[in-house]
Amino acid sequence: MRTPFLFLAMLCAPLVQAAEHWTLNDQFDQAFTLDDKTRVVMVARSMATARLVNNAVEHTPEGYLEARGVVFVADIEKMPSMVAAVMVPAMRSANYRILLDRDGEVAKSYGGDRESVQWLEVQDGKVVTEQRYSDLPSLRQALVKMAGRVAGG
Repeated sequence: MRTPFLFLAMLCAPLVQAAEHWTLNDQFDQAFTLDDKTRVVMVARSMATARLVNNAVEHTPEGYLEARGVVFVADIEKMPSMVAAVMVPAMRSANYRILLDRDGEVAKSYGGDRESVQWLEVQDGKVVTEQRYSDLPSLRQALVKMAGRVAGG
């Protein structure tokens, strides 16, 4: 008799996931640990979604994402090693930090798909909102809204 009630309670629980304080290296081999200053984790799990993020931020000033509390995680687990040997050094020309999830564990912990950029708003160590973006105007608009939140407090 308890099982149906437990299942119902699980369905009614808010969608909030713990955001473990993971550490990943960026394209310069510098470690970054998720902390309480991070407001958004953007996850790209394919080349197409990584290109979408790049197109959204490539013409922004250096520090644009950091100023908004946004970190970008690129899941490169499925990237063949020969391709990674060329692509990772090429990522060093980006004017923003790219956290490289080489084994895909961080990206997997958040679920998501390979067709969209996963936008995870984090508060007090928990994921409180999830959005997915598959087009450039929507992703740019989300970044603009973050600028308003930073300026507005």
